[in-house]
Amino acid sequence: MTFGFAPTATASTSRPPIPADASGRPGRTLAPAQWAAAAIPPLRVPQEVVEALHALHRPTSSTAVVGVLDHDERVCASASFARGPASGDGWVHRNALLTQLRRVTPHDLRRRSPARTAVLLHCRDEETRWTEEDGAWMWGLRDACTLHGLRCGSYITLTASGWQILGEDRGGRRPAVGPAAGRAEQSGGERPAARGTVRAD
Repeated sequence: MTFGFAPTATASTSRPPIPADASGRPGRTLAPAQWAAAAIPPLRVPQEVVEALHALHRPTSSTAVVGVLDHDERVCASASFARGPASGDGWVHRNALLTQLRRVTPHDLRRRSPARTAVLLHCRDEETRWTEEDGAWMWGLRDACTLHGLRCGSYITLTASGWQILGEDRGGRRPAVGPAAGRAEQSGGERPAARGTVRAD
């Protein structure tokens, strides 16, 4: 298994530079109806996936966690990183996600069909409803999966009140986003490493 932790102090270091004309491009985003029409495969036991990602990364409200699941929905690779400034353009989020995926797992582009699934754990403050930023992250997740040969999986929000899969009526109170205190591993400190763990510098 491979897992990566990117620094949160300067999220821009983990993202490709944005072309000068990017601000003039139309926003890449998905409305809730478009996300529903994409027929995202539901997780069989979402609680276990959320618990696994939370245990590995202990995210705060400014963190995003991308996880790669094998056929049995076990987390085989994951990366956490600072979300950075809010953006309604999925192109920005696609690049951030693709950068993290390339750090922790090889692509599956040579396969005829995806064998693994990527999910996104989007951590934030108490807003539980769909927002325009969610639509941009959804677009980014879907496109990053296509470019890395993965199946696009669930988009999960995590707040202090618990977790929720957007587009589905499934969620829970635990795990939840914790306070920023005690998160030294996200700002240069180390946590006990599992075998095969890869940390992004």
